Order: sequence, then structure tokens, then C-alpha cells
Amino acid sequence: RITSSRMKEEECNLDCKGEKGAICGGVSRLSVYKVEEVLPGQRRYRKVRYRGCFKKPDNTTAASLAHAIQPNLTSQWCIETCMDQEFPLALVRKPDCFCGYATPRFTLHEPVKEELCAVENSSLPIQSSHQLFLQVYQTPVQDSRCTEKKFLPEKSSSLVALSSFPGAGNTWVRHLIELATGYYTGSYYFDGTIYNRGFKGEKDYWKSGRTVCVKTHESGQRDIEMYDSGILLIRNPYRSLMAEFNRKCAGHLGYASDQHWKSKEWPEFVGSYASWWASHVLDWLRYGKNLLVVHYEELQESLVPTLRSITSFLNTSVSEERLLCAECNKDGHFKRSGARRPTFDPFTLDMKRLIDGYISTVDQALRASNHSSLPKEYLPR
Repeated sequence: RITSSRMKEEECNLDCKGEKGAICGGVSRLSVYKVEEVLPGQRRYRKVRYRGCFKKPDNTTAASLAHAIQPNLTSQWCIETCMDQEFPLALVRKPDCFCGYATPRFTLHEPVKEELCAVENSSLPIQSSHQLFLQVYQTPVQDSRCTEKKFLPEKSSSLVALSSFPGAGNTWVRHLIELATGYYTGSYYFDGTIYNRGFKGEKDYWKSGRTVCVKTHESGQRDIEMYDSGILLIRNPYRSLMAEFNRKCAGHLGYASDQHWKSKEWPEFVGSYASWWASHVLDWLRYGKNLLVVHYEELQESLVPTLRSITSFLNTSVSEERLLCAECNKDGHFKRSGARRPTFDPFTLDMKRLIDGYISTVDQALRASNHSSLPKEYLPR
């Protein structure tokens, strides 16, 4: 029996250590589930993601796809079969089930119309058009082709910064860089939580030269001129401010509650941090040497091309397979589940006027420095 009263859903906001992306209770709060017996073959996996309908590669063997046939094939059977064989992708084309990886011959970059994967009409010939197309599911199995990482074999004489305002996705970009290059990234700080999540360069001295780049949120001439070059990561300040406030209130994977957003702490936070968002970019544009500007939103939209430009800037040799593997594993183990937002707009008109002014200033500075301007989605709100 549960004798306590039901609490608000947002009060359960702590990350499960055993299942990435899931919520396990909160401070003095429990997540309660009803457990039902599920028969074999009826398992459901919350972390299976449908990737879309794609044209079947001409040579499935060359595209690294394993093959199985099941007369009464279901997508669930195919997904479970591929998971049992440790494959990250399950591809369905009745009665065929393929398991495999994203490869240069099968990139998953060109989806086709869903109706081309529609179930075959029994009155049509067996070689109907849908036989040429596959429904693709991503399983919870991690693509193992890009998970092995190490320190640089030779110490680098060049110190490269990965600089961003807090809440701009620095840890996510470090994760992508490590997957793509196979080398650890370092940090100007030490965060035990990040280290425990597999970022082994977090403990290394930031000037050791053993990591491919070094995370920093610092700005100001002295802090910037310590680096020989830098990747400047910029994210929409509205999103960055909310992400950093969530982190301050509830950790790397939690969410601030409505009470947090309504407290006096939030307007004070915006008042001080919004100006820092702008000054951080302006300082790096002024004092930074050999800068690559990366927009968080463009990395989300065009991950492989943007990641390719980052690895090229880092002067590391990267295979297409490794880039595609990074794309399949892009979320890692630290992304907040869903997009839980406050039930109201936390930004007042005064806050918006302040932030929009900083957006305009930063955009002009980027153009004046011959860097790509801010994405259009930053304004208006």
C-alpha cells in the first residue's frame, strides 16, 4: 500500500544510474511503477528509435548487413534478434530482417517516403516495389566501432580550447569529438560526475598535451591567450540560460521545478548570466587565435558535416565509419530525457529585450570578424 499523497511529476527529476535517459525519483521522492508479467516475444523497449524508410542497398553484404528470414516477421522480432546479436540497427523488409551498422554504403542520410515501406498488398506480385525499401530502427545497443578511446600517443605542442558559455553543450561536443577521433578531451576544471561518465581526460592536467582539446568556459584576454587555437561553441542564449539554470538547480540530467523558475533566483541569474553569454563570444573573437566558430544548432541539424569540419580543424584523421558511428551514438549517457520545460514562459518582456540586444551585438561582431552569423532561429521570440 502507498499511504503518501501523489506529488507533482516534475519533483521526480533525478537520473537513473542504470538506464540512460530515465528518471528515478527525486529528493525525498519515489517513482512508483506497476510491474506486469510480460510473455517472451512481447517485450517493449523504450529506447528503440525509428529512423525512417530507406532504399535497400544494392549489396547488403558490402553494406555490412547480417540477414535473417522469418515467415511471420514482425518489427519487434527483428529488433530483438538484432539486439541479441549486439547490432545497433534493425532493418525490416518482410519476410527479411537485416541487422547492421550505418556505413558509407548505407548512411541513413537520405530517407524516402514512408508509403514506400508500406506493408505489401496481398493482391500484388511478390516482387512489388516495397521489396526495395527497408524500415530502419535504432536499438539500444551501442555501436562499438567508435567507443574505444585513448590519450594522444605523442604529446601535442599545440593547446586547443573547446570554449563555450555554460549550458551551450560543451560536454555533448566533447562526447562527439571523442567518438569521432578516438582521443580523450581535457578540461580546465575537474568534474567528478563527468569523469565517472567516461571522460577520462577530465582528470588529466589541462596543459599535459595528451588530450585533443580542452574544455573551458573562461573568457578575458589572459585566459584566452593561453591557447594556440580554439573551437568557439555558440548556442542560443535562451536555451543556454535554461540549460545552465537546470544544471544549477538539479544537476547535469535534472530539471528545475516551476518553483525554481518563479523564485527570485531566476531573474537574478538572467541579469548576470545574459551579459556573460555575450562577453564570452566577444572576448574570444577579440583575443582568440585561429578560431573555428561552431553553432550548436548547426551541429544538431548537420552532425556529420559539422563534426567533419571540427576534426579537420583538430588535425585528426577520421574515417567515415567512425563519423557515422558517432552520429548513431550522438546522445551518449548524459542527455536530459525529453524536453521538460516549465509550464509557463520564464522569460519576461524585460528579459527578452535584454537578451535580444545581446544577440544583435554578437551577430554583428561575428559578421565583422568574417565568421558565420547566428542562426535565424535566435530571433524573434
